[in-house]
Amino acid sequence: MRELLEGSKAVAKTIAFCRPKVISAYPITPQTHIVEELAQFVAEGKLKAEFVRAESEFGAASIVLGASQRGVRTYTATSSQGLLLMTEVLFNIAGLRLPVVLTCANRALSAPINIWNDWQDALTLRDSGWVMFFGENLQEVVDFHILAYKIAEKLNLPVMVNMDGFLLTHTAEVVEIPEEKLIEKFLGPFKPSLFLDPKNPKTFGFLADPDYYQEFRLALHQDLLEGLKKIVELTQKFNKFFGRNLKLIEGYNLKKAETVFVTMGSLEGTVKTLIDDLKSKKIGLIGIKLFRPFPTKIFAKLINPSIKRLIVLNKAVSLGVEGILTSEIKRAIFGKRIEIKDEILGLGGRDIKREDLIKLI
Repeated sequence: MRELLEGSKAVAKTIAFCRPKVISAYPITPQTHIVEELAQFVAEGKLKAEFVRAESEFGAASIVLGASQRGVRTYTATSSQGLLLMTEVLFNIAGLRLPVVLTCANRALSAPINIWNDWQDALTLRDSGWVMFFGENLQEVVDFHILAYKIAEKLNLPVMVNMDGFLLTHTAEVVEIPEEKLIEKFLGPFKPSLFLDPKNPKTFGFLADPDYYQEFRLALHQDLLEGLKKIVELTQKFNKFFGRNLKLIEGYNLKKAETVFVTMGSLEGTVKTLIDDLKSKKIGLIGIKLFRPFPTKIFAKLINPSIKRLIVLNKAVSLGVEGILTSEIKRAIFGKRIEIKDEILGLGGRDIKREDLIKLI
């Protein structure tokens, strides 16, 4: 069904169709509408799940950790400082290999206080061991949430789906949400391989001394790297099953492009519109949809001989270094003779206008 929906409500409806059994969250702008809608679904009996009201984001993350460890499908959502308050638990969720799905409504970090969009919250946690998607529009965000559960439960890794706060959470687009029965068929029943069971006792998160700790962390690192192949396979299966064309990295107008923008999230749409308006074959775009594990080889294959320079648009900065996305791109094309411009813009929701992009060109 194609519907005109606010972004947050589209996410809530999609999550409800994925049938989590335990949902826990704490309200924070601009994430609140998502969990409000889910709480309403539970209250009205439209979703058979337990909605647990937590006293903080740390509590909400701990609740879904415990529920996932008991062997049920879970969900949470947050934003900005709320995501940072979850930090300790998010590292534990990844280290315990729990298939939790989380929506981050991306928002700037304090101080000073700012409720508008950039990517600093999620990218600050890029090394937590979570698979990380960034959606360009609401349709991608809807699709990535369905795919997230499939990936999480196949790889025993948590997945974070990122959507630009207000720009996507509070705007309405026409989206196609698959029928609940189709989503159920695609995901299949949740059959956890690792969970607490009195009949088959296990120990999770025990104290690992120096003789063992390194092996655990490197195993998580290796599984994320090797998991990229499975993520590609599952994305292809998703596309075939639902008739979609979901991509992990998208090249736009690259055939003869000399100057190429690289960016993520809703900013991709802004750049595409500019390229279409300019009607120039020399300006292109590479849009990053999967940030962790970073699809280095897929990115490198998009760099054709005509490309002379990359303009990397960052809405997050590694303070004292450079734009966070820029560091990833430099690593991905190491050894190629291409000029790279590191541009940091749009922090705290500042408008990125057509004139700004033309100046960068």
